[in-house]
Amino acid sequence: MADYDIAVAGAGAVGMSCALWAQMRGHRVLLADPNPPGSGASYGNACTLATYACLPVNDPSVLTGLPGLMFSKDSPLSLSYAHALRNPRWMLSFLANCRAAPSRRIAGHLADLLAHADAGINPLIEAAGAQDLVVARGQLSVWSTASAAQAATADLEQRRALGVPWREVGAEEALEMEPGLRLPVKRAVHFHAARHLRDPQELITRMHRAFTELGGTTLRASVEAIRTSDNGVELLADGQSLTAGRAVIASGAFSKRIKGAGTDKLPLGTERGYHLMYGGEAHRVTRPVGWGEAGFYAVPHAQGLRLTGTVEIASLDAPANQRRLAYIARKGAEMLGPLPEPDSEWLGFRPTLPDSLPVIGPSPQSDRLLYAFGHQHIGLTLSGITGRLIADLAEGRQPNVDLSPFAADRAFA
Repeated sequence: MADYDIAVAGAGAVGMSCALWAQMRGHRVLLADPNPPGSGASYGNACTLATYACLPVNDPSVLTGLPGLMFSKDSPLSLSYAHALRNPRWMLSFLANCRAAPSRRIAGHLADLLAHADAGINPLIEAAGAQDLVVARGQLSVWSTASAAQAATADLEQRRALGVPWREVGAEEALEMEPGLRLPVKRAVHFHAARHLRDPQELITRMHRAFTELGGTTLRASVEAIRTSDNGVELLADGQSLTAGRAVIASGAFSKRIKGAGTDKLPLGTERGYHLMYGGEAHRVTRPVGWGEAGFYAVPHAQGLRLTGTVEIASLDAPANQRRLAYIARKGAEMLGPLPEPDSEWLGFRPTLPDSLPVIGPSPQSDRLLYAFGHQHIGLTLSGITGRLIADLAEGRQPNVDLSPFAADRAFA
């Protein structure tokens, strides 16, 4: 008999959701991670349950505006040339998916999955007793130039066609909603169905507490290697050998480092994200506010104002890019007026495949091994539904979501 029914490698938002969903269904679950739950990429996110975020980073505008995006000091995109040269196939696949037809296809698949996001995470919020952390004020997107405001039309209409609700907000109303804005507002859109969390780390902490109270086991160690057989899975973690009926790889950007899991064959890359925290400044905004041209969010957090976002394509091991942090600080002041020195700064690693779709489903090498990683910017939003789908698969159930677009053996272009 195996030590556990299901072992989950990774305790970020996705791994924690997989573990809690399985434990709620009565399985014997092991959660393995060397760090506290939610302390990785999940810690530093934009706090937003972004059910509107169906448009991938792979967008045709990346191709048309690539020189400016790469070389301008005001670009929300940063690219390490050394990293690109070391990973040419990933970069070429990413760019191939920026063409109009693949980008539309990707957006459709993300929209289909996002339509189930609230149904996936709401039961976990309830189980964790974390309703007080959820704020239903929507998300406000603003554009400060007429050209960018006009250019946003196609994307907004695409979202609407994919079932994402939003409403146009006049400049005067936008400033009434968010009087702290100091930008010239040329256009504003309210995604009124979105919600945000006062503290994502606290949500995951409470989810872990619920997991433990239901009988779940936590091992503070990395899963270093996995070996599958017809009868189950053997895991090596911190010198221990453990067995489980099934294992879930949910280690985000680090999923490729687990030997024997088959993840090293996948083109899993990293979009590095940054944030700055300003204690005592949370009053500057009352909901997540995104500035379209700058590519980042201002978010009210329980511990202050969080400025977060942008995309940096570079390796996991590269040092923090101080120019990214300086960019966020500079744009934050343009958006909200003078700010004090930040209390803290953060760099995190968003796990990203070159088509911006996660991998959710069985490993090609064994249905005893399930993958749940690669959620790029929307790991928090998709964590609950991913956990529920993984629990379905572990139990041999047919999920109510078509998982073929998220298969590990799909074509990545």
